[in-house]
Amino acid sequence: MTALTPVLPETPQGGTPGKGPTTATRKSRRFANGKRGLEPWLYLAPAFIVLIALLGYPIFQLINVSLYDYRQAQVSGKAPLNFVGLENYQKLFADPQFWTVLGNTVVFATACVVFTLLVGSSLAVLATRLRPWVRSMLFVVSLGAWATPAVTGSAVWLFLFEPTLGLVNKTLVAIGLTQFEGYSWTYDKWSAFGLVASEVVWCSFPFVLVTVYAGIQAIPTEVIEAARIDGASMPRIARSIMLPMLRPIVIVVTIQSIIWNFKIFSQIYIMTNGGGIAGQNLVLNVYGYQQAFAASLYGLGSALGVIMTALLMVITLVYLRILKRTGEAL
Repeated sequence: MTALTPVLPETPQGGTPGKGPTTATRKSRRFANGKRGLEPWLYLAPAFIVLIALLGYPIFQLINVSLYDYRQAQVSGKAPLNFVGLENYQKLFADPQFWTVLGNTVVFATACVVFTLLVGSSLAVLATRLRPWVRSMLFVVSLGAWATPAVTGSAVWLFLFEPTLGLVNKTLVAIGLTQFEGYSWTYDKWSAFGLVASEVVWCSFPFVLVTVYAGIQAIPTEVIEAARIDGASMPRIARSIMLPMLRPIVIVVTIQSIIWNFKIFSQIYIMTNGGGIAGQNLVLNVYGYQQAFAASLYGLGSALGVIMTALLMVITLVYLRILKRTGEAL
């Protein structure tokens, strides 16, 4: 019989038989792991430097100014800076108009986001069923609305809804709605907000249209065909297959729309002549402009800017948490 040769345990690299890695080996591995962990940050370093230069310093200055009683006298150097700490924030939180304006902003932004998503998503689904040349015309017209500057779009919208010469009022009167003869859409608070919201939706829905349409086109046709073979109806396919696969895109366009509509300024300022009658159509951006530049209360306006930045950062963090919970890659 052949004698059995004892099998020795495999020698770890850099160690001895039967024992773990040596201290030098462990240090080498930790160094290699640390180097690999540091490598992505080195690639991101240029972007971080640019962000700090373009965003970090302005935000620091915004916070800094919000802590002072900073007016025209201080800007011109005729009076010294007066540090007031959180007094500007206390004034805002104690001002009933601030809470009214914040409520206006939330309601207005929510309505704009909802209708933008509905219009853009509906047209995206419609585009998948149109002939190529009709679909191309739809995209050209939509992108034309998207490319129109906010000031130009606001002026055109105001002309369309002008009380005496506007096409909208003339059309409504022509079909028998005589109560709209000479009707001012900017006089009442909510009709003015509706007018501005319609212009915002008009110039914003193309982004949702293009993005959602691209997401629909990226869905594998084999998955939809398999569902049809299994007997699933189109509404069931849309609810159980298409919507879950489009969820990351819908989340992205929703968050971006919230941020854009929360910061609306030009449309409100132009179409309501600076915020409407007695400030009834003020939103945070216009309110901050009035405080900072019209009233020369730069410290108070900066405090408003800090509050808006904080709110938008909270929205962004909520977006990241939603992505993390749904398992999407960040």
